[in-house]
Amino acid sequence: MKQLIVLALLSFSLVTCAQQESPSLYNRLGGEEGISSIIDDAVAMHSENPIVAARFTPYKQKPERLAEIKKHFVAFVCAGTGGPQDYKGRDMVTAHSGMNISPEEFVAVVDDLMLVLDQHNMDDQTKKDMLYISWSLKNMIVGQ
Repeated sequence: MKQLIVLALLSFSLVTCAQQESPSLYNRLGGEEGISSIIDDAVAMHSENPIVAARFTPYKQKPERLAEIKKHFVAFVCAGTGGPQDYKGRDMVTAHSGMNISPEEFVAVVDDLMLVLDQHNMDDQTKKDMLYISWSLKNMIVGQ
C-alpha cells in the first residue's frame, strides 16, 4: 500500500511539474532590456555584413532614424514573444514594401540574429523559437 501511495505521489509530482508553464520567450530573451541589447547587437552585425551592409549605410547619417527603427523593432519582438508591450508600428509587408529584399539578404539577417543569440548565451530552444518566428515572416519581407 505504501508503495502505491509513493507511486501515486510521484506520478502527481511529475504531472504537476510538466503542467507548469515554462518561461515565455520574452522572459528567456531577457525581457525588454535583453531584447533591446540583442537588437542593438544584431543591427551592428548587419551593418558589417557585406550582404546587407548597404541597407544600413544611409542610417550612419541619420542615427535618430535608426534609433526609431530599433525602437519599433524592439516593441515588435517584445509583443511577439509574450511581452506586455503593444506594437503600434506597420505590418511587415508595409514596413518592407519597396525594399525588394532578396532571399540571400533575408538569410544573412537571420544568420546574424542567430550569431547574436549565441553571443548572448541563449539556449537551443530559445534560438529555435526565434528561428521559427523569423522564417514565419519570410514571405512578408522578401520581395516586397
